[in-house]
Amino acid sequence: MSRLKKTDNYDNTNNSLREVLEDLLSRNYEEDWFEFKENWFVPHQLGEYISGMSNVAAMVGQPFAYFVWGITDDAHQVVGTSFDYHQDVKNEPLEHYLARQIKPDLDFKFRDLTLRGERVVVLIIPAAKNVPTAFDRSRYYRIGSSKVNLADYPEREAQLFMALRGEIPTLEKTASEYQDLSFNKLFAYYGSRGITLNKRTFKKNLNLLTADGKYNVMAQLLSDNSQIPIRFGLFTGKTKASPMYAVREFGNDCLLYSLDGILRYGEVLNVPQADERNRVVERKEVMLFDQDAYREAVLNAFVHNHWLEGAPAFTVFQDRIEILSRGTLPPKQTLDGFFAGESVPVNEKLAKIILQLHISEQTGRGVPAIVDVYGREAFRLAENNIKVTIPFERISDGVNAPVAGEIAQVTENNTPVTEKNTPVTGKNTPVAGKNTPVAGKNTPVATSVGAEKTSTAMRILEYCNEPRGITDIASYLGYKEKKSVRKHLQPLLEQGRIAMTIPEKPNSRLQKYITIK
Repeated sequence: MSRLKKTDNYDNTNNSLREVLEDLLSRNYEEDWFEFKENWFVPHQLGEYISGMSNVAAMVGQPFAYFVWGITDDAHQVVGTSFDYHQDVKNEPLEHYLARQIKPDLDFKFRDLTLRGERVVVLIIPAAKNVPTAFDRSRYYRIGSSKVNLADYPEREAQLFMALRGEIPTLEKTASEYQDLSFNKLFAYYGSRGITLNKRTFKKNLNLLTADGKYNVMAQLLSDNSQIPIRFGLFTGKTKASPMYAVREFGNDCLLYSLDGILRYGEVLNVPQADERNRVVERKEVMLFDQDAYREAVLNAFVHNHWLEGAPAFTVFQDRIEILSRGTLPPKQTLDGFFAGESVPVNEKLAKIILQLHISEQTGRGVPAIVDVYGREAFRLAENNIKVTIPFERISDGVNAPVAGEIAQVTENNTPVTEKNTPVTGKNTPVAGKNTPVAGKNTPVATSVGAEKTSTAMRILEYCNEPRGITDIASYLGYKEKKSVRKHLQPLLEQGRIAMTIPEKPNSRLQKYITIK
């Protein structure tokens, strides 16, 4: 199936409409611009749906929204429908009843067709243009599965008006809340790739300014301090309910250096495992995971992430790495087109910079490369994020640590954590197997200064579940001097396990600290 193009011809033939429906069915979830029902029918609420879905379609850049009868809402099974759109509502034809109350006039259409051998009815709803679509004098919107009155959500209403004026927020159009930016690391990075940036024109050439001359979010991401944390969390088990092993912070830096750091960290985690199975002469080495697939997943997470909604997240479990990016498929991108590598960048300017610096050599390669190794099941598309799972190929089943390349320090409660000076191993680290000590009953507990520091760190993390000032923390720990507290706070800040409430003013008398959960 080819990617849907922005055209007014989706509904010209039943064949093209079937193609649209098959694409909608291929998605793991319903988006706000299409809805499946079996035989549901409440006339006034249907009018509200038309208003809400028309407005959402305009917001996300879809030319049409679709309300479909004959498909189950939960399992997305084509079961057929008995819905009759030719019926009357209080002696008035349904279509006239709806059209009379929709403002401004909207050229919606009902279509009756056969899909997978079953009768389905499709209501094709054009996206709002110029002003939001209203029904019965009220403007509606969809948030998840809920249909809401747009007047109750003024921020979304303002965003919709921006979209109708062609002003959908982007990295380039959105002003950064930080205007005191510097770019020394950006110049150094370009220089390391043999490219010299022009100090007079780089802001314009890299699209770092809004129309009114302010630094935009793109500039913030590429500045010396992006002010955005990007963390790698490691857990000892297979879920986040298991004890946390360590947290690595790669954010609050020029985005290019953050990306490099996370790519290199994959090499630290991906230790070679000695495979003694069926050995005849030479011992084979098996990597923990496919490095190329990991690289492509990380690049995709950075290039296609909706940075205005937050940073991508990286999590390591005992049996896998999960890489989550904010947002979902861009408008006009079908699921088959996505898996085929038909690239529709969410952040086109950022993608061009990545290509210019030869961090990535071509667009559209990432998803097919991952699918080739791990299959489509490596991807999980949700309503507001895309998650890629990179499974581990363990030689030994007796491994309890999340990855062989990480060494944990054991606390008094046998909970592994990483302190500031905990060594991180590289590719020559022996593989964790049956003879690898794992935090448990037979593992010696860290003693003396190490245990004392870790115990204090855990007490600070527990106490700072809500914002606490340094004086309060000192009193809680029984210290008389703030200096004694700071020596414990600093490693936690560097690990990203605790954060300042006023990070831009670290020495503020109003500064407080809160645990990152």
